[in-house]
Amino acid sequence: MVPLDSTVNDAFDDYYVRFEGDSILMSSIALDEVYIFGKLEFADQKDKLRYYILRRKTLKVYPYAKLAAERLVELNDSLQHIKKRKHQRRYTRKVQKYIEGEFSEELKKLTRTEGQILVKLIHRQTGTTAFDLVKELRNGWRAFWYNTTASLFKISLKEEFRPEIVHEDYLIEDILQRAFAASRLERQKSVLDYDYAQLTNKWKNTPPSAEN
Repeated sequence: MVPLDSTVNDAFDDYYVRFEGDSILMSSIALDEVYIFGKLEFADQKDKLRYYILRRKTLKVYPYAKLAAERLVELNDSLQHIKKRKHQRRYTRKVQKYIEGEFSEELKKLTRTEGQILVKLIHRQTGTTAFDLVKELRNGWRAFWYNTTASLFKISLKEEFRPEIVHEDYLIEDILQRAFAASRLERQKSVLDYDYAQLTNKWKNTPPSAEN
């Protein structure tokens, strides 16, 4: 295991046999990244409450973001094997209806802040904003309508996940990593380029509070 100021990212421990100054590689063992998490510290009770509210909401919506990423990958992989544009459109419509059937009823139950966290996590898992995903699957007017409607409820479909800049996003990442390690959530690696250990070092002197 490694401390938070370092990480093992699909690294290899190589074993050598040395003969009079020469090295011969004998074997390699792939290691998954493992973290040792520091104790959570809070400035006050209010700060602690905010963090645990954020954790509850993040754990609730993450499975939807993971599922969205899986469906998007499946869609893109399938479209590569469909040559005719007419058949691609037909297949895309079927996938849209399927995704809407999976998501619509559950998403209606989300609060505003849960919806916004979900938008951020969709960007974390796919590298694409929810707005752009809608734009790709629907026409531009539909995407504008979705964004306008969401904005009325203080949700922006254009929101990105930026844990290196936004403290709440780092807290969300911290919550996810702890949940992955405890097997509370099934790990799905982010497609975005950032390092959790480095983020922790950057934010370690910032109290874990967040707007909810």
